Amino acid sequence: MGHAELISAIRSRLQAAADPVRAAGAQAYMKSEMPSLGVRVPEVRRIVKAAAKELPPGSLAELQSAVLELWRGAQWREERYAAIDLTGLRLAAGELDMLPLYEEIIRGGAWWDLVDGLSRRLGELLRTHREDMSPVLLRWSTDPDFWIRRASITAQLGAGSATDRALLAGVIEANLADSEFFIRKAIGWALRDFSATDPEWVRAFVRQHWKQLSPLSRREALRKLAADA
Repeated sequence: MGHAELISAIRSRLQAAADPVRAAGAQAYMKSEMPSLGVRVPEVRRIVKAAAKELPPGSLAELQSAVLELWRGAQWREERYAAIDLTGLRLAAGELDMLPLYEEIIRGGAWWDLVDGLSRRLGELLRTHREDMSPVLLRWSTDPDFWIRRASITAQLGAGSATDRALLAGVIEANLADSEFFIRKAIGWALRDFSATDPEWVRAFVRQHWKQLSPLSRREALRKLAADA
């Protein structure tokens, strides 16, 4: 019953915050068949945070049920954003049992706004369960689903000095030949992000793989660096 009340509260508050004028533009921008309510992402987060504080899930299992029900039953794109935001509750932090749920969201979401919303969660699992997660991400890097491959590449965004360089290289190298825009963009993004921590490593990686990296990936990787690779 608890999670049903939470879901109901989130849905009703999203409806109350709807902006029909903005909704049409948001749906077009996301190229989404699922309609939008026109609620801005920060407002979705505020709604979820407030509702979860008032009606907190009593266990990890209850939280998982709430996330899956909201995700699977979503009629509006913001409900999917809300489902992802629920996975950010402290109750789920570092819980390896959340991984199958994340995978379902990535495969079912199949678009950058939904897939990238889980990058931080995957990174947290990697830091907490490195021995379990490293082989998972390496396996994901060769998955037939390019959104799963993208998730493997972006999982260490923001990790800074905790970045596993060998893992980062491995998931990128597995995708160097991929012509998919969202993969090439992710490669450049991951390298650019890490360049703030270890610019020399990124320069060396780009030099080593110059011919294999797409122009897009090279440009993104070196954006914050002197392009001397």
